[in-house]
Amino acid sequence: MNDLYIYDRAKDIANYIVANNATVRSAAKVFGVSKSTVHKDITERLGTVDAALAKRAKKILDQNKAERHIRGGEATRKKYASKKANV
Repeated sequence: MNDLYIYDRAKDIANYIVANNATVRSAAKVFGVSKSTVHKDITERLGTVDAALAKRAKKILDQNKAERHIRGGEATRKKYASKKANV
């Protein structure tokens, strides 16, 4: 695969994450790649091309990672609240 394509994809993904405060999962869905690819693009590949952009994107990913248990708990709460309302 062409290295230029990979680095361009990494920049595009990072710009999307920064602009939308996106999660790895949502970025992967938008760009049609796996979560592992998004993570590797941001943490490894992008640093050699645009270190400042990589740092901004990594900061957002770290924040999302720290908050994921809250989002998961909220989703579970909503799920059971809707089941209770339908019963």
